Amino acid sequence: MTGEKFEIPELVAAKRALRKICAAHRDHLAPGYRTAAAVQIAAIGMGFAATQPSLVVSAYSAMGSEIDPAPLVERLAATGFRTCLPVIQPMGNPLKFRAWQPGAPLVARTWGIREPADDAPEVDPDILLVPLLAFERRGIRLGYGGGYYDRTLQRLRSLKSITAIGLAYADQELPEVPSGPLDQPLDWIFTNTHPIKPVLSK
Repeated sequence: MTGEKFEIPELVAAKRALRKICAAHRDHLAPGYRTAAAVQIAAIGMGFAATQPSLVVSAYSAMGSEIDPAPLVERLAATGFRTCLPVIQPMGNPLKFRAWQPGAPLVARTWGIREPADDAPEVDPDILLVPLLAFERRGIRLGYGGGYYDRTLQRLRSLKSITAIGLAYADQELPEVPSGPLDQPLDWIFTNTHPIKPVLSK
């Protein structure tokens, strides 16, 4: 299990303090910069798109100042990738995913996050685009504290080979992000300046 209540108190406190700082920093990025960054990521991130366009890519519905995956997802869908969106489950559970195509209607659910309708078929993605508050070059991500993506990545990695890609503004990089054994690393980080392939320390 992952999430704050399963971590040591010192790690929880360090992450909470850092989340406040990183969220405030991201919120202060200019709207025009955010919009341009999403387009730049779509252009930079197309390198992997020519490999296996039958793969299922999970996007996310951007909230607040999160970098918007929509431009990238639209380009992937246009090249034949199947796309889906996460569906939030009760706390302590991994995410589920339902098939979705750019432009299809969505329903506002938990925390106002837009999700596919209940009749959309469930799928297990091969590539996950993951939101974050901060990252470091080892592929460690600072999330929001619920542990949803850590549990989800753990489950999917137990089933098959997947690729987790954090989407970030270059400004969100930190020298180090506090982490514990329950944190699932990213396989790639796409920023608006360049993609980063993490090298995990031994």
